[in-house]
Amino acid sequence: QLQLVESGGGLVQAGDSLRLSCASSGRSFSNFAMAWFRQAPGKEREVVAAISMFGSSTYYPDFVEGRFTISRDNAKNTVYLQLNSLRPEDTAMYYCAGGPSLARVWDRYLFWGQGTQVTVSS
Repeated sequence: QLQLVESGGGLVQAGDSLRLSCASSGRSFSNFAMAWFRQAPGKEREVVAAISMFGSSTYYPDFVEGRFTISRDNAKNTVYLQLNSLRPEDTAMYYCAGGPSLARVWDRYLFWGQGTQVTVSS
């Protein structure tokens, strides 16, 4: 089981960067694929990045356009999301999630953090 805590969100201007972190207190962190999702008010939750158990595979949806990078450090039980060239439309609550395999849809993930807010001003 994973307990996930996100950090690193904030208010930035368009074009700025942020690095989100998600720390796990579970002992079996490396047994899980991890992902970052986001949800803006009135919109559905969508995946922004996913990474396999040992980091050999990653997934990004098309709208990321090379601006975001997901990584993990299994020795620190932490997954990261580097956000570059942020746009106002990236404004959302960002959640990390853990599941048995790399997946693109939220219902394949079993464990969720509480989220960290990212707000991008124009």
